[in-house]
Amino acid sequence: MTELHVVVPAAVADPGRPSGGNVYDRRVCAELVGLGWTLHEHLVPGDWPQPDDVALAGLAATLSHLPDGASVLVDGLLASGADHVVVPAAARLRLVVLLHMPLGALDGDGVLDHAGVRERWVLAAASGVIVTSDWARRRLADLYGPAAARVHVATPGVDPGDLAEGSKPGGVLLCVAAVVPAKGHDLLLGALARVADLSWRCICVGALDLDPAHVGSLRQQAETSSIEERVHFAGVMGRDELARAFLGADLLVLPSRTETYGMVVTEALSHALPVVATDVGGVREALGDEGAGPAGILVAPGDEAALAGALRSWLEDPRLRTRLRAAARERRLTLAEWDATGRSVAAALMHEPDRDGIRVPRAGP
Repeated sequence: MTELHVVVPAAVADPGRPSGGNVYDRRVCAELVGLGWTLHEHLVPGDWPQPDDVALAGLAATLSHLPDGASVLVDGLLASGADHVVVPAAARLRLVVLLHMPLGALDGDGVLDHAGVRERWVLAAASGVIVTSDWARRRLADLYGPAAARVHVATPGVDPGDLAEGSKPGGVLLCVAAVVPAKGHDLLLGALARVADLSWRCICVGALDLDPAHVGSLRQQAETSSIEERVHFAGVMGRDELARAFLGADLLVLPSRTETYGMVVTEALSHALPVVATDVGGVREALGDEGAGPAGILVAPGDEAALAGALRSWLEDPRLRTRLRAAARERRLTLAEWDATGRSVAAALMHEPDRDGIRVPRAGP
């Protein structure tokens, strides 16, 4: 039996914050317990990844109380912006960072920004790094150098879902994402306004309280475009209600400006629901390209006209709908479940670096 301390944002336990990262953390913890690990969960309050001094002190206190040599899995939301707390702790702990989204960026001259400098120190000090997509591993190599041997990929799993049959007109559109600028709802509304001559309605599921000013701006945008009666901001849904929303939809639309993987894509595909999404981050990985071909349409990020064109093609072309639905049904059969994610994380945790930084296997639990 293996003992592990898991250090995560306190929001993980908040059902009103069903983000992909929070779901991933909860499901991985459950899978590790099922594999025989003993877990000690530590919830750290704060506005992560931009903590104040109180939040940083809380993280420092949590790590300082862990015994020397303890195995620790720290969520990247906590770790990446807390280098002066995490780096010293990593010297006495066997600390692995679970990085949902790299925070660093390069400017036009290829110079790493301040957030990236801090994150680089954290990842260099860690015993290992777990990311949730191949894209994220490549992104880390671009930002911080080719240390791929220290980076392990554990893609999110998905629960099997009932089959969504879809309607003949295909006009029920579903967007599942927190209503914040990064998720691109403004692009979605702009694209929907361009296809207002067609028959459709759109349900937007996701937290409405993270950026109230942005939500207000979106409502005004919908009203100005005269589509407010056809767009419903439903807020957060529970698990069963969301499953019913997938079953009642014809198409998932994900207009994000950034995504490490896009867990909602595989969740839609578990119901054989086709997808129109922006081609960012790991979304292409999640969509897949097996059998009947891609189970959706990818468009350039930030391109409102391209998004509108994809929606128009879906709504006007019954043959396209038939083809994408067939591809989604095939992709549904290839999706990995959460037990595979748990095994991948467990394998990453059971590795340790040698003197050259290359990771070698240890004995299992």
